[in-house]
Amino acid sequence: MNYKIAICDDSEADRQYIAALAAKWADNAGHMVQIDTFVSAENFLFHYAEEKDYDILLLDIEMGRMDGVTMAKRLRGENDTVQIVFITGYSDYIDQGYDVEALHYLMKPVREEKLCSVLDRAAEKLAKNEQILNLELGGEMVRVPIHQIRYAEVFGNYVTIHALSDYTVKMALGRLEEQLDERFYRVGRSALVNLTQISRVSKTEILLGDGTTIPLPRGAYDGINRAIINMG
Repeated sequence: MNYKIAICDDSEADRQYIAALAAKWADNAGHMVQIDTFVSAENFLFHYAEEKDYDILLLDIEMGRMDGVTMAKRLRGENDTVQIVFITGYSDYIDQGYDVEALHYLMKPVREEKLCSVLDRAAEKLAKNEQILNLELGGEMVRVPIHQIRYAEVFGNYVTIHALSDYTVKMALGRLEEQLDERFYRVGRSALVNLTQISRVSKTEILLGDGTTIPLPRGAYDGINRAIINMG
């Protein structure tokens, strides 16, 4: 696979060290990589305005005028697939990463085996994000990235798929389920939910990160919680 990696850190020594480890990871894993380094959040964002195709961002938190978390929030507002890994010398920042769906935190000094493990996870997630659901709507084919699907629900003989837009197609829920992956869980007879989109589960409903609530059938609470845990 080919990956484009950005390393953003105001320490030249740290930039060079992380870049060397990332290059070694790619070589050992058989990946082709382009690694670009940036001295500040502002420097990266100026470059990103012209080139928005980065796959993985290794981001220092403690930088100059703009810190790494602020930069990541700005980036996440328009890019939901880039894998963000924070690198920090302080554990105090960890809670701030939830807002930008950070893949992981690495504590300085970064250990090679830990970085390689995180980069493996990033590559796995990027591969999943490439999966596409093809839907025939109004005589044309619509391609929907599977990772963008939050949930799907049944209305009679039709299924409405809720992603960045809503798509209603004539199809059985079971047929849709066959085209999705392990991120999706069947909630009774009427819904499929993306486990990665769930923020809370109660005995009676599922709450998604966007505020949507999905009724939870009686007896389904333990099953969906096991599915979330097993997904890791």
